[in-house]
Amino acid sequence: MVIMIGVAAAIFIAVGAAVYILVGTLPSLESLPFALGVVLTSALNVLKVILLERTVKRTIDMSDPNAGKNYVRIQYLLRYFLTAAILLVAGLTPFINVWGAVCGIFTLQVSVFTVRMMKLDADA
Repeated sequence: MVIMIGVAAAIFIAVGAAVYILVGTLPSLESLPFALGVVLTSALNVLKVILLERTVKRTIDMSDPNAGKNYVRIQYLLRYFLTAAILLVAGLTPFINVWGAVCGIFTLQVSVFTVRMMKLDADA
């Protein structure tokens, strides 16, 4: 999953650089804030995958179902607050492109879809 997030981030960065070329600027310093936004939020997605794995493992080991439910809810909110905080930082920081950060958020969904399709193809 982590590798697929990196591949999706590289694709988004390449497409962003291509858009800057089509607009007429070379993909040098102009596309750097976009790439930084993608890298920042892709790193967040890797952290979210690690946190989710840890949450699942820890919840399975819990004996009380209500404590497990509460722990899962708290971890869910933590992951969403982390996403909101990173997007807020990207929005308030002039050297991070917000659109790059938004594209980077989608690397998790793209990687989940890709891994799922690869698994379905392997099962068939």
